[in-house]
Amino acid sequence: MPDTGNTIYDIAIIGSGPSGLTASIYASRYKLSNIVFGKFIGGTITDAHKVCNYPGMPDVAGLDLGMKMHEQAKQCGGEHKSEQIVDIKNEGDNFKVISDNGNEYLSKSVLLALGTNRNKLNLSNEDYYLGKGLSYCSTCDAMFFKEKTVVVVGGSNAATMSASMLSDIAKKVYIIYRGTALKGDQVWVDEVTNKSNIEIIFTTVLVGLEGKDRLERVKLSRAYNGSQYLDIDGLFVEIGSEPNIDLPKKLGLELDEKGYIKVLDDQSTNIVGVWAAGDCTNGSNGFRQVITAAAEGAVASNSIYSYLKGESKPTNMY
Repeated sequence: MPDTGNTIYDIAIIGSGPSGLTASIYASRYKLSNIVFGKFIGGTITDAHKVCNYPGMPDVAGLDLGMKMHEQAKQCGGEHKSEQIVDIKNEGDNFKVISDNGNEYLSKSVLLALGTNRNKLNLSNEDYYLGKGLSYCSTCDAMFFKEKTVVVVGGSNAATMSASMLSDIAKKVYIIYRGTALKGDQVWVDEVTNKSNIEIIFTTVLVGLEGKDRLERVKLSRAYNGSQYLDIDGLFVEIGSEPNIDLPKKLGLELDEKGYIKVLDDQSTNIVGVWAAGDCTNGSNGFRQVITAAAEGAVASNSIYSYLKGESKPTNMY
């Protein structure tokens, strides 16, 4: 494997979303050497058309917020590698972090800020239509559908925010949701229900995707306006996400029944030297927001600082 030098970092941060970037900012201010790993700078918040509840930034694009965090982390002194971490090994007093490039890094502690993976429709030809009319990122791809007809699948904040943004670009937006009423923040529910070019189809799921070279129509589980098919130009899947459990399982971390990493109040896990923060944990009362992810990242860095300075030497977390 490539030699990455003899540097031993104080903290290896796995994940470049709000929790990981905030942790880097705080670690640098504690004068702890830190390195952030992640190919998706800013995390899933960059998919958000607007973030309206982050203190001090009442109306900011998710992409802009993520990039601001990244730039601040770099300015404070944190390093960043656009690599995916595929394995972590405990080697005595340090951890060996191994990337998809085969690079190896040593660190005294590890912070997992893995975020979550987007859920898919699990239709047989779903992957075929990705980039051919199907998208999991309305912020990234909305402008390809100017004056077109699109569908948003889902009924919570991600779906309503996506539909609201798309309604300003597309000619027609359908929301298809299996439930009987939209969920999430009332402000976004009101937004989509008051838009004249948004139509909501309840108690319905997608059962088929059709089109020769690109997505042309979707098949519904029940007839709507006399047909089980909708002719569309684009489909945006916004049906939530699940935690990434590959690394946590390799490390032997304790997970809850849904696969989220169990953490204590200081974001520590059941393994000494390993912390977790953000959407991948069971912390913050399950309230997965940018502000709670950032807060958990800050708490984790504070806890790691105390641990490395000898103020706290946990031996049994649970």
